[in-house]
Amino acid sequence: MPYFDAASAAPLHPVAREALLASLDEGWADPARLYREGRRARLLLDAAREAAAEAVGCRPDELVFTPSGTHAVHSGVSGVLAARRRAGRRLVHSAVEHSAVLHAAEVHEAAGGTRAEVAVNGAGRVAAGDVAAALTGDTALVAVQSANHEVGTEQPVEEVAGLCQEAGVPLLVDAAQSLPWGQVPGAWSVLAASAHKWGGPPGVGLLVVRKGTRFAPQGPADERESGRSAGFENLPAIVAAAASLRALRGPETSAEASRLRALVDRIRARVPELVPDVEVVGDPVHRLPHLVTFSCLYVDGETLLGELDRAGFSVSSGSSCTSSTLIPSHVLRAMGVLSEGNVRVSLPYGTAEAEVERFLEVLPGLVRSVRERLGVPPRAAEAAPAGAAGPEAAPAARPSDLVVDALGKRCPIPVIELAKVIGRVPVGGTVTVLSDDEAARQDIPAWCTMREQEYVGERAAERGAAYVVRRRV
Repeated sequence: MPYFDAASAAPLHPVAREALLASLDEGWADPARLYREGRRARLLLDAAREAAAEAVGCRPDELVFTPSGTHAVHSGVSGVLAARRRAGRRLVHSAVEHSAVLHAAEVHEAAGGTRAEVAVNGAGRVAAGDVAAALTGDTALVAVQSANHEVGTEQPVEEVAGLCQEAGVPLLVDAAQSLPWGQVPGAWSVLAASAHKWGGPPGVGLLVVRKGTRFAPQGPADERESGRSAGFENLPAIVAAAASLRALRGPETSAEASRLRALVDRIRARVPELVPDVEVVGDPVHRLPHLVTFSCLYVDGETLLGELDRAGFSVSSGSSCTSSTLIPSHVLRAMGVLSEGNVRVSLPYGTAEAEVERFLEVLPGLVRSVRERLGVPPRAAEAAPAGAAGPEAAPAARPSDLVVDALGKRCPIPVIELAKVIGRVPVGGTVTVLSDDEAARQDIPAWCTMREQEYVGERAAERGAAYVVRRRV
């Protein structure tokens, strides 16, 4: 069964498996003890730290192991902010950071700090100049990821790091997605990563704090890991994580990245050709080699992922329809792109070309099937026959103004009902969609862009909101 969700968790690397099994026999003792077993465990821990530091591009005494990448992010954010309290209490971060950074920012704000969110363009990429413009005299920390976890867009970290260095503000980089493919360039100050993203075992994170960066660990004091990560080290997992990361620094990684990039290029080009009404999102150039994301109009994302699973493909989604909160992904929302029917494909090392070809063969039929079950006509934007708008369309007061009542309907139904009736109004006429689904606020404007219609705007309604669309074509 093809596994296409390496961005969530990569399969265990063979080197990690070997190192994990070997260290279970040698690394079970307390590395803080001076007897023979403890000294042996300490040697393994020191060797793992040196290997990981070399792979990251830092000094061994700058790197500590944490219980997860999320723990590393939280510790990095809180530690720098606490140490730089006198300099200021302002945190600056991009709008597409991982939820770990956003949650840490919420905690900081609840404690009396402030934060500023820097917008991204439609490809999910932040402008280094916008980050610099957000820096004020009381800025204590900037957080910018090296690459996005949902759409694969790489950020200009090196340029941002240079600007932060000039301003005397430390930069924290969430490198969870990019570290498997190489070191993060630039004069960053703090880095966080997670081993299960590169084929190490889960439960191991990295936190790097470069020399010269003020840092005050928060929480109860602990003598382990330089006082920056409390608790007994999971030494076998740490050894396996470091061994697999070091293995990825070999020349074969570059070749594999090029091979996977070519497969992703094929998906990016072929999906819009094979499936009507699809938007491929993310930067086409500045992106991770193994990841591609696209959104399908008129598709329930959860249903589509279920169909792909039954067809033998493990993929993920940032669509609101796959979340219990029914709120669109903050990444897709910040980019202003379609959220419904969202599919993220992230290829692990060794993905066969034949598996990608089979995915491309299967996908069109599955999307077509999901759309048919939702009642989407073959050409949803065509004018519906008179009186065929369905029970959701209220009688229009005049032929140039229709109201679609989609209250209580979840994505993608409000957009489907809009597409069914837009042809019933003349060019210049409007359709107002009533919806209480948060995804409509994002997906109706995105539909207008894709279908060359005009999004007039939103106004308050007795329930939910009223979204007004003017027919242009």
